[in-house]
Amino acid sequence: MELRLLVTFEKVATVLSFTRAAAELSYAQSSVTSQIRALETSLGAELFDRLGGRIRLTEAGERLLPYARRMIELAEEARAAVTGAGEPAGTLTVGTMESLTSYRLPPLLEYFHHRHPAVRLALRTTIGDETRQALRQGTYDVGFLMEAETEHPGLESTVLAVEPLALVAAPEHPLAGEPVASAGLVGLSLLATEPGCAYRDLFERELTALGPVEFMEFGTIEATKRAAAAGLGAALLPEVTVAAELAAGTLVRLDWEPPFTLRTQLAWRSGKRLPAHARLFVEQARRLVSEQG
Repeated sequence: MELRLLVTFEKVATVLSFTRAAAELSYAQSSVTSQIRALETSLGAELFDRLGGRIRLTEAGERLLPYARRMIELAEEARAAVTGAGEPAGTLTVGTMESLTSYRLPPLLEYFHHRHPAVRLALRTTIGDETRQALRQGTYDVGFLMEAETEHPGLESTVLAVEPLALVAAPEHPLAGEPVASAGLVGLSLLATEPGCAYRDLFERELTALGPVEFMEFGTIEATKRAAAAGLGAALLPEVTVAAELAAGTLVRLDWEPPFTLRTQLAWRSGKRLPAHARLFVEQARRLVSEQG
């Protein structure tokens, strides 16, 4: 099996799209299709089911995928061993989330863009369990987590920073300027991002233990902030995401302290030997995210 065919197969299996794989590999789509067909011919097995405009791995494809990833990793290790301390290069698939991509990662992304252009970062937006599962399966090389727990089965992780949270609302909110207990939030209009986000789930668990609560859900942090500023209710969000609005006075911080602590972390699969460009990413993430406080 040719390594280039395995690289193409792994990319298609990861993104489940010939078109997207071609774009990320800088190939014509016809080249990706022909390479997959060549690999299937050499193995004597269909690797993908084609279902109209969608594809999925066959059983044979599922069995091949972990071997393909191990062979690609081994090839990268061999290349790094031969080339020594050369310029870091390669693609790094990174699991992230909206709050970190928009508010924590720009200095890190800028660093790699200017200092290490041969390192190509492919960002994938997922949260919580989805990110952990993708790391265990090898779909992501590294992934950012914002969790209360710092130990995750099957993963190694490093804590980058404690992530302060702020309960925010419009300046005219009836609780603005008043001490607030958790029981005082039960029955109020509350705004939140989608379930699966650690701070939303912990917030809901805290209040549900005290009484019935309902959240008006919004798809993004930006939409949640706008709704809070419009007076639709209060929202618990990472402090870094509302700093500008608090400074401008369009939102105010309610006097409530979360009874839990979230930590921004970077994780990867246990036992995985990170190639040089991945180790550099972890090192710079520790430095640049930690510096933001």
